[in-house]
Amino acid sequence: MMQDLIIRNVNLFDGSGSESINGTDVAVKDGKITQVGRALGLDAAEVIDGTGKSLMPGIIDTHTHYDAQITWDPTVTPSSAHGVTTVLIGNCGFTIAPSKPADRELLMKNLTQVEGMSLDVLREGINWDFESFEEYLAMIERQGVAVNVGAFIGHSALRNYVLGDDASKRVATPAEVEAMAHLIRNGMKAGAIGFATSYSPQHNGWGGIPMPSRIADEFEFTELVKAMGEAGKGVFMITKGGIANVAFLEKVAAEAGCPMMIAAILHNSTLPDLALSDLNEIKAARARGIELYGQVACTPITYDFTLAGAYPFEGIQAWNPAMKLQGEELKMLLASNEFRNAVKNEIENPPAGIRRLFNGDWHKIEVLMTTQEQHRKYDQRNVGELAAAEGKHPLDFLLDLGLAENLATEFTAMLLNSDEDEIQKLLVHDAASVALSDAGAHLTFICDAGFGLHLMGHWTRDKGIMTLPQAVHELTAKPARIFRIPKRGLIAEGYFADLLLFDPATVGRSARYKVHDLPGGNSRLHTDPLGVFGVWVNGKKISDGKGQANGDHKAGMVIRDFEHWS
Repeated sequence: MMQDLIIRNVNLFDGSGSESINGTDVAVKDGKITQVGRALGLDAAEVIDGTGKSLMPGIIDTHTHYDAQITWDPTVTPSSAHGVTTVLIGNCGFTIAPSKPADRELLMKNLTQVEGMSLDVLREGINWDFESFEEYLAMIERQGVAVNVGAFIGHSALRNYVLGDDASKRVATPAEVEAMAHLIRNGMKAGAIGFATSYSPQHNGWGGIPMPSRIADEFEFTELVKAMGEAGKGVFMITKGGIANVAFLEKVAAEAGCPMMIAAILHNSTLPDLALSDLNEIKAARARGIELYGQVACTPITYDFTLAGAYPFEGIQAWNPAMKLQGEELKMLLASNEFRNAVKNEIENPPAGIRRLFNGDWHKIEVLMTTQEQHRKYDQRNVGELAAAEGKHPLDFLLDLGLAENLATEFTAMLLNSDEDEIQKLLVHDAASVALSDAGAHLTFICDAGFGLHLMGHWTRDKGIMTLPQAVHELTAKPARIFRIPKRGLIAEGYFADLLLFDPATVGRSARYKVHDLPGGNSRLHTDPLGVFGVWVNGKKISDGKGQANGDHKAGMVIRDFEHWS
């Protein structure tokens, strides 16, 4: 039988964690792998010579925020060029479905705050050809998408849909909880991968109000998780904080009987032992038979920002008034000594046990780019050093400079996960799952869509913290198993042909740079893949690895069928 595709003579990493097999051929027909072996005597419509290259399953990115972008960009760039063949959307519960037309403006405004998206881009770009979660999945299928997509039902969207204007103000009534539970049951029947929420104190919406999910009480939380799991499948995903500590989450997972993915386990210099402690608690729960995982990142959490939207400071309560203002009113507040003193005091005397992005590490904030010639001397230097040289408190230096440049100064902050010795401990922990690219979000702050290539290049090849077979397993078969995604994550007969052809000696990602490809010509940060020669989804080529997705933009599918827990 004529094959659609054969990739010949590759060094095969099949995703299982086993050692590679040299000189292997992989044959594909009708989107699935038909044969794997040496020197297959088969003809094919397309033959790829893989001599000197390696082949692995496509990367499964389990923490993205492509919910909005996917409605206008079927290529979901840049992930598709970075070897990602399956994305999970709706993480943290920040989804755009279900949504009533009257609620959409606030929903978009919340996304601009919590996920660093441009309101102009969202207004111009989102295709609102849906209201329910079920209609949203159908819309993605109609327009097509380059990669495979699994979607969480989002808690904040449910609260907006059921509670309206009260979503971020009050606890839900039992009737409202039941209405949300009913929507979850319908969403799971329609093919959701699970239910997602957030209690993180960093997650604020428009004007600094808490994202709706943060208002939910224990009753609502527990009932909604149980509703997700009634059919014996689905994974609950949460960004922890507030009442949602590991002990509480273990209790809920035990009651619901469901797997649970806990994000975001990141090293914090102010609470240096907390991330590892969380993973150890998760490991202990697993030993008791409760299926918990901790989501960790292999990249430092670095943000580019201006004072018009200083996301790194938004976990500081004293900064909250700045999140409600724009323009001249914001400038007046930033110039206020009362405001500055309150922020300084909270930074220097943080509330006990609170995790936040910025913790007073001023040497980790740099002036990225000034706008006025007299300030060019500050470019590429850290705020702590510059403030000391001018005899100012670092906050005063930062605010004075930003005000002098009409809030247009660009800063960059390396915040969480900046200590590689500590990151290493998290990456190799046996309760951890590597993810947290946040692809599709914070587009002017970060671009970690290439996290998988970074794991294989920096952490595996350069740092040697794990073998390449282990890294490939971490990015492919392991997340497929955790999230019960059938027939993906391995190169094996009968599996879908999601494939990544690469060079282990050069694989990685480029430095960040700006592109202007968002709706309305707006800009975002971008990175190019390194050492990538081809990406296939369901047997169709979606990228040649040259930095942009340039193949079949409709190769992917909305994954609706997930395995049960047993």
